[in-house]
Amino acid sequence: ALDQLKHHTTVVADTGDFNAIDEYKPLDATTNPSLILAAAQMPAYQKLVDDAVAYGKKLGGSEEEQIKNASDKLFVLFGAEILKRIPGRVSTEVDARLSFDKEGMIQRARRLIDLYKEVGVGKDRILIKLSSTWEGIQAGRVLEAEYGIHCNMTLLFSFAQAVACAEAGVTLISPFVGRILDWYVANGDKKSYEPLEDPGVKSVTKIYNYYKKFGYKTIVMGASFRNTGQIKALTGCDYLTISPKLLAELSKEHVKLTPTLSVKEAQACDLEKIHLDEKAFRWHHNEDQMAVEKLSDGIRRFAADAVKLERMLKERMFSTENGK
Repeated sequence: ALDQLKHHTTVVADTGDFNAIDEYKPLDATTNPSLILAAAQMPAYQKLVDDAVAYGKKLGGSEEEQIKNASDKLFVLFGAEILKRIPGRVSTEVDARLSFDKEGMIQRARRLIDLYKEVGVGKDRILIKLSSTWEGIQAGRVLEAEYGIHCNMTLLFSFAQAVACAEAGVTLISPFVGRILDWYVANGDKKSYEPLEDPGVKSVTKIYNYYKKFGYKTIVMGASFRNTGQIKALTGCDYLTISPKLLAELSKEHVKLTPTLSVKEAQACDLEKIHLDEKAFRWHHNEDQMAVEKLSDGIRRFAADAVKLERMLKERMFSTENGK
């Protein structure tokens, strides 16, 4: 199934684990604070952590600045290592705590691009991940138009978010399939769905159809999958980013895959074009209870993992100084 999927869709590895990337040979890879936190605790990657710590200390400044610099450096070191193993691009996330700070996101994104440049990686091989808040989407607009920095809009749950991203001209969006399903299972009477009736699958299908019908260039990359049924139901989507566990399951499945999404069918669908300014965006997004709850929950989770990562770096950087 995995080989067939690769014929119809660009397969991206959702991991910070190099071994998984070597094994499944995706075109691109995505990382986030949670994935980097998990990878940074594996014995195999301690040299990267040590290098990031040394970098943070070398730049000096307050304890907080040193930790922040070490954290940014760690994300970039993981990204640079991943890029040695894939032909395409790696996604690196801006701190979720900046989700409502447009200027802060722009500055941090440019800083990450500079750090990649220092290790010899050009911006054409990087996607900067930003939360799909109104501020994040506008930061993406500026980064794309003024700095030529490609953006991947993450934590995307509502149709309003997808429309605003397309209008901002960002490179790629990552609508979250599994987390949408989680919400409906937790909040509704129905506890299981057939793949084509899955609310996460239906959400991505609608976004894909809208983009293709109205000729938006923004790439649709389905993300956060709970099972292979969701993935197979989105065969034909531009990109799908998949965890190593589900890549392994797909590689063992022997079923015939046919594309469920196509440009031709999208162009025949009956969606109407809409335009969203800030007021309309906030209203439409707010009308979608699932999206409001999952966006805020997602930001909190990524922020919590960023804090855990910083705590780990702080222990490395400062607890040994006192002879401990």
